[in-house]
Amino acid sequence: MSKKTLNKTNLANLGADRLADLLMEVSQGSADIKRRLRLELSHNLGAADLAHEVRKRLASLRKSKSFISWRKRKALIKDLETQVSMITDKIAPDDPEAAFDLLWQFIELAPALYERVDDRRGDVGAVFREAITHFADIAPLITTDPETLADRVWTAVSDNGYGEWDGLIGLLAPTLGDVGLSYLRTHLQRFAEAAPDEAQEEHEAILFLRELRGGVDYRAEQKQRFVQQCLQEIATALGDTDAYIAQYSSDDLQNKAIAAKAAMLLLSEERSEDALAVLENVEDDGRTFGQEHWDDAYVQTLVALGRVDEAQGHRWRCFEHRLSVDHLKAYLKELPDFEDVEAEDHARAHILGHGSILEALHFCLTWPDLHTAAALVIARADELDGDHYEFLSPAADELRDRHPLAATLLWRAMIDFALNEARASRYGYAASHLQDCGAVSAEIVGFESHPTHDAYVETLKDQHMRKTSFWESVGQNNRSL
Repeated sequence: MSKKTLNKTNLANLGADRLADLLMEVSQGSADIKRRLRLELSHNLGAADLAHEVRKRLASLRKSKSFISWRKRKALIKDLETQVSMITDKIAPDDPEAAFDLLWQFIELAPALYERVDDRRGDVGAVFREAITHFADIAPLITTDPETLADRVWTAVSDNGYGEWDGLIGLLAPTLGDVGLSYLRTHLQRFAEAAPDEAQEEHEAILFLRELRGGVDYRAEQKQRFVQQCLQEIATALGDTDAYIAQYSSDDLQNKAIAAKAAMLLLSEERSEDALAVLENVEDDGRTFGQEHWDDAYVQTLVALGRVDEAQGHRWRCFEHRLSVDHLKAYLKELPDFEDVEAEDHARAHILGHGSILEALHFCLTWPDLHTAAALVIARADELDGDHYEFLSPAADELRDRHPLAATLLWRAMIDFALNEARASRYGYAASHLQDCGAVSAEIVGFESHPTHDAYVETLKDQHMRKTSFWESVGQNNRSL
């Protein structure tokens, strides 16, 4: 390797004096580099000096009011990551108490920063979400009284407007211990029982929304959800499944997703009968939300109870009703040899006759079963909705090589939709699809009941010759028609 290559060894060979001169030179005009160098110098003096520097930087960030443009966002993220690294990697090993306090101050910065930076990509938020996880490593090393820590946790989570403190209870649970968690629970119970602040005037928008919702008090609902979430985090930390589930109302447990979650918790404690009772208590209102989670929990519960045949029956029903790939695979896996082949044929027949061709096609491509996908498209091409280009286009690409007729029919569906609906914005894509049709036409042995490529093009000309922008796109693509 060349001695001029920029690496640690070659730089070290320059010597300390020369490197110091270079660092002074490159730091001129760069606040970021100067700040980093001061941090390293402080660390060299000890954890206390470094903590002092970090504290100063956090105070500076807290006091700043200027908007951070997209040009400065990367520099901000790097700065924030540097402060976290100093706290967790260099201060915490020598002074965990100071590190804990500094990390707390860091998380407290989040609301002010969110208000003066465009974080639509979530990069700044990601720094804080990562930073808070370090409490799990630092907190066990501090000596704070559990009740004092619980007070501090309560102050944080009760003013968690931007979600910056999400997960804090679980992260600090080992440090809080039974005493701290119990004390925190007292805070929550006191808050839950407190009367609403009548002096607090509600915004007109809140009043309007309440009227729309039939007088439902949004603030009361928000308060209830907050208490519920915190108590469930405490229950999780204590390993108290019953306390966790108890936070759900009877109406909550009618929700399929919630019932499934509760059932899985009970299953983890080998309480299969209780899990089944929770699942069977759900009223089937025909809604699909949460259905997949409920089905998974139900099958696992039946298996845990030794009711294997019933579990198999439910797996098949899941496949029939919503073409669940996972449930069909699990169903086939449990069948004896040779029976799975017959079951696959039965499943294939069901797919070909399924009510929604798009759902059936999606299943075939996910499985994958391109042969059945092609048969489905060829048999039911007239049912294709060309508006679903985001799905049909990649589906055609998958079928193109081995099943050119099916791919062609998918392209035609998108072409027909664009032209019939006069979607000029899609004419360029439609022209490309027509070129694709022409490219694979020679590979099609027989078009069966569908028009040949030439016949299809002639029909397009007859019906849509006045759509000049489409035909101009066709010409620009140098298609052979």
